[in-house]
Order: sequence, then structure tokens, then C-alpha cells
Amino acid sequence: MKKKGNIEIKNRRASFDYEFLERYTAGIVLCGSEIKSIREGKASLVDAFCYFSGNELYVKNMQVSLYDWSGPWSRHDPKRDRKLLLQRKELRKLQRSVKDKGLTIVALRLFIADNGYAKLDIALAKGKKEYDKRASIKEKDLRREQERL
Repeated sequence: MKKKGNIEIKNRRASFDYEFLERYTAGIVLCGSEIKSIREGKASLVDAFCYFSGNELYVKNMQVSLYDWSGPWSRHDPKRDRKLLLQRKELRKLQRSVKDKGLTIVALRLFIADNGYAKLDIALAKGKKEYDKRASIKEKDLRREQERL
């Protein structure tokens, strides 16, 4: 029986730097020591983004720390590129969209699904300009003020 987890690792910086157009949930190809580290919450999505190599989608700069109890034969590279699993139709749509100017795919959230597999929420995003960032800070401050009242 697979253990259900409530592990959720977020990329908080992404919502500040990007405007999200579409969201997807993708599976990740991992080795044994990587999934164990993720279940312990030892992963980071800071500066993580996705790119295409051929017709396959990979996530780059996703840090998964080494598992403490693994032997020397089962160690993994903490910053290696990991393949993402999406349906072919979604991959084609993303690949066409990324060719447009100014669009990228960013990693938003890493979590353990109910079936025990690690999943990654990704989004097709457009970079925010400086004035957009200031506007989002104003909106956040206004929301905080309204909640206090």
C-alpha cells in the first residue's frame, strides 16, 4: 500500500515574476532516492523552469537533496534535469506556445498525489514588467488591509 503524503513544495517567486496563462499537472521520472527525499520535503523549486529537448519536456534547476539513508551506489545528482510526463496533445500545444515570443514554462508546485506518485504543477507563463510587479504588490497590500478590517 502506498503512503499518502501531504508534501507540497511551492515556488513562491514564480507568481511575482510571471503571469500564468495555462496550468498543467505533470508526472516526473525519478529514481528511488529522489522520491524518498521528496517525501521528506527536501526539494526546492527556486529558479526551476522547463524546456523542450526534441519532443520531450524536461525540468531544469529543480533541487532534490540527497537521501540521508541511501548507499553510495544509489546516489543521484541533486540538480539533474528530470523528464516530465504529459499527454502528447498537451506537449504539442506547449511546444507551439513556447515558440511565441516571451513565453516560458515555470514549475509552480511539487506534491505527492493520492496514488503516491510525485507530480509537478507547471504553468505557461509570460514575464511581468516592473510596473506589473508594482501593481501586484499594491493589490496584495489592499487585500491585507481589507482582511484586517
